[in-house]
This record gives sequence, structure tokens and C-alpha cells, in this order.
Amino acid sequence: MILMRCVSYTFTVRGFTMRTVRAVSHFRTIELGDVPRSRNGKHRAIVSLILRDLDQLKDGAALRVPLADLGDTKQNVRSALNRATRNAKRSVATATDENFLYVWNVSNPI
Repeated sequence: MILMRCVSYTFTVRGFTMRTVRAVSHFRTIELGDVPRSRNGKHRAIVSLILRDLDQLKDGAALRVPLADLGDTKQNVRSALNRATRNAKRSVATATDENFLYVWNVSNPI
């Protein structure tokens, strides 16, 4: 069942009576305070784990993440990690081989 509502207003401006008809509402409304403000993408769990481990990483060390643990292709996870680090204004570098994704902090970005 689709519920449609139509609202019309009548008002007077400088002696002229004007009537406006608002478009039919097809969707329900909610308060802005109830709107979610963040997106939980499918890479959020692995990217959050990598970022948390990067916070604890010593200088001169890298994380070695098994590709089998990523849950998606290494390209997609690297892209998600790149977006997350740019949003956090962090500099990290990545490398891969046939079995692992390597991630480390970069102190002076090039």
C-alpha cells in the first residue's frame, strides 16, 4: 500500500491571493537527529583493524596482512584503505606480493 499526501497552501501577498500546491509525498520523513551520519562499507572492518594496528606500529616496521584475511581483492581493500587514510589525513604506503599486503606509516610524504 502506498500512502500519498498532498498539501496545499493559500496566502495573500500585496492583495493577490496565491495558492500553491506541494508535490505529492511518496516517502516518509524522519527527524534529522535520527539520520545515520556514517556509512558502514563492506571494507570497514578490515580497514579499521589495519588503521588501529598502524597506530601502534613502531617506526621502521610494516604490517603484514595475509591476503586470505582481506575478504575481497587486494585492489579493493587498498582503495578503501587509501580513502580512509586520506580522510584521516594520514600518510601510509602499501606493497603486496602473492601472499601478503604490507602497510606502513610514512612520516614524510613524497
